[in-house]
Amino acid sequence: MIRMTELALPLDHPAEALRAAIVARLDIADTDLLDFTVFKRSYDARKKNTEITFVYIIDATVADEAAVLERFTKDRHVNRAPDTAYYPVAQAPAELTERPVIIGFGPCGLFAALILAQMGFKPIVLERGKDVRKRTKDTWALWRKHILSPESNVQFGEGGAGLFSDGKLYSQIKDPKFYGRKVMHEFVKAGAPEEILFVSKPHIGTFRLTGVVAKMREEIIALGGEIRFESKITDLHIEDQRVTGVSLATGERIDSRYVVLAVGHSARDTFRMLHRNGVYIEPKPFAIGFRIEHPQSLIDHARLGKYAGHPELGAADYKLVYHAKNGRAVYSFCMCPGGTVVAATSEVGRVVTNGMSQYSRNERNANAGIVVNIDPEKDFPGGPLAGMEFQEQLESQAYTLGGSDYCAPAQLVGDFIAGKPSQALGEVEPSYKPGVKLGDLAPSLPEYAITAIREALPAFGKQIRGFDRHDAILTGIETRTSSPIRIKRDHESLQSLNTRGLYPAGEGAGYAGGILSAGVDGIKVAEAVAKAMLADAGLSNIESSA
Repeated sequence: MIRMTELALPLDHPAEALRAAIVARLDIADTDLLDFTVFKRSYDARKKNTEITFVYIIDATVADEAAVLERFTKDRHVNRAPDTAYYPVAQAPAELTERPVIIGFGPCGLFAALILAQMGFKPIVLERGKDVRKRTKDTWALWRKHILSPESNVQFGEGGAGLFSDGKLYSQIKDPKFYGRKVMHEFVKAGAPEEILFVSKPHIGTFRLTGVVAKMREEIIALGGEIRFESKITDLHIEDQRVTGVSLATGERIDSRYVVLAVGHSARDTFRMLHRNGVYIEPKPFAIGFRIEHPQSLIDHARLGKYAGHPELGAADYKLVYHAKNGRAVYSFCMCPGGTVVAATSEVGRVVTNGMSQYSRNERNANAGIVVNIDPEKDFPGGPLAGMEFQEQLESQAYTLGGSDYCAPAQLVGDFIAGKPSQALGEVEPSYKPGVKLGDLAPSLPEYAITAIREALPAFGKQIRGFDRHDAILTGIETRTSSPIRIKRDHESLQSLNTRGLYPAGEGAGYAGGILSAGVDGIKVAEAVAKAMLADAGLSNIESSA
């Protein structure tokens, strides 16, 4: 198979034009093009007011592949296509009775469980929250009725924090083994739209993602896996620096020498338990800030020009960064086109925001985090959990500023820049539920963060006209951008540095940042667990025939 890159066509090209362009690019007869698939499609909007083009990566099967490749040996845009198929590293033999335990059923735990189940290892998944149906009901109770369920919310439950998000499936991680393709194919198999396999910035959206996750859960169970909801881990059993099992809140103990720790970065009680048990943890950088909202039409016109609203392009997004005079980096985070700002706390008496979009991305506003980098050595020196405690302090303060009923503090951008409290909304209506309380956001974050964001917003307005418009809305606060800790693991075995059999994985452990990268990390860890289980049983030579 041959791969072609940088194949450009007009935005409104007819379907048959793609085949013709491939034939022309390879300089072959139409009959010699046996088949082709779109590996990736993006668009080039640098000339948004004159012409936007689609840019394709194509995998093609041709009649005489060797001859074609020979003619293009000096063309870096025509090469042999890489093998992106997934091949299991092992297959569990019938005599292997020990079962791996996976803590957490977000994207990382989901894929760790799925891969282990597909290889025959029959994992046991322990998730503190509820299944998607019950969890959705509990989450809406906070948004509509101000009622928080600490164990079933935006952070905890089947699908993890990624479930109530934009469902974005793109990442900048290095992926030489194409594990990301495995993630995408499994999502499509479970009901996600096929376009996620080729569009440049794929997403599923929350409502569709719930059904996809439930379908994948069914496959894990059908393959012999076990999913236990409302099963909170309270202790880790360690003997001679080796995991031997876990304890649940019910008092039950589950024995296993192979424990995948795939909790999200909101599992603060779990982090404290690990620290108490001596598992090596270190602080890591993260970011804090606000959610900003604009009319989606403003972003569309700024990014797409005369093509704003084109059905093939959808709602436009953006990515911004600014280096403030005080040395802080201010940047956009988790941009959600046509979405909403959501209440994302998992703890009583705290306020946290996040962004969410449905598949259609047709809500009135665009939103994104506008956040400032945090340096653990400079900003919260102390133990490995100091950053987490810093987050807790800010979230409690935001709860008070919002009126102590899970409403969020908010301020108009113009008032924030001017340093005066907001008293009334303009044209932009905040989407945050259960609601916002207008006022002054300055007390909600440290002075260095407020100063940096005030400086950055007008600079962003020069990149996207209207970004700093007076009545755009800032809603506080965004604190859980990434994990404030890293549970260090060995590079080769992927086990904790000082606790054998414990496999820190995903966002909570500090090894991922989003659905795709978390899923990829889950695959890596599942493979490491499978190899270790076979090796420890003296069966390391058993591998997949694939």
